[in-house]
Amino acid sequence: MTGSLASGLRWQGHGRDLPVTLIAPGLGATPGEARIPASGLSGTRVVVAFPSHGDAADAPAGYWTYPTIGADLERVADEVGATRAVGVSMGAGGLTELLTRRPDRFDRVALLLPAALDKPRATPAMWAFEQLADAVEAGDVNGLRELVAAEVPAGIAVGEHVSSRVDALMRLGDALRTLPEQVPVNDASALQAVRAEVLVIGAVGDPLHPEQVARDVAAALPYGRLELVDSPAPLLTHRREIRSLLVEFLAG
Repeated sequence: MTGSLASGLRWQGHGRDLPVTLIAPGLGATPGEARIPASGLSGTRVVVAFPSHGDAADAPAGYWTYPTIGADLERVADEVGATRAVGVSMGAGGLTELLTRRPDRFDRVALLLPAALDKPRATPAMWAFEQLADAVEAGDVNGLRELVAAEVPAGIAVGEHVSSRVDALMRLGDALRTLPEQVPVNDASALQAVRAEVLVIGAVGDPLHPEQVARDVAAALPYGRLELVDSPAPLLTHRREIRSLLVEFLAG
């Protein structure tokens, strides 16, 4: 199962049979990172490659808004018949926007590392994104590599992660400049209509994905459940634990 949209977004299906789970990765996720939340899930996992990611075409002008991202995820979910969804960071924001318009679209949803809800990002996060955008726009690969390497906790072996992420971010100057200024929803009370069970997994000590945002997202959902991972980079340091949480939750 493969497909694409006019925006350049592409998707790839893994596995077969029901249920179908939509996987929406974060900004700058490499193909390998994008598949991490799909590991171990039953049924068919449909992994999205947003425009300017992986083998997807470059994003059209003006693409990087949460309503645009949410609308693309809605199209893919409808096309593949997804009844469950997992979003990471930007992908979580896109799914959150989608849920405000179609609160009954999914049976179960997992939101990993939400970066914003209805309030602007704090200064440390904005400054971090400005540094990344400046490096990309200047073509400063070494400077970008230093910034990405600084996100990796000490003592964690990540293989080619830093190089792969640098390559991915070099295509995303517009997104790094514009998306951090936006919020997925203007009014969090719109999520009160969501009746699906939603698992929110937050990080402790990650300035780009503040713990308080995860708390706010879970509190805004009638059936939200919060799990905090004591790590600034849980997808690098706690993959096994996150996989267990997702498998258990999505299995109901």
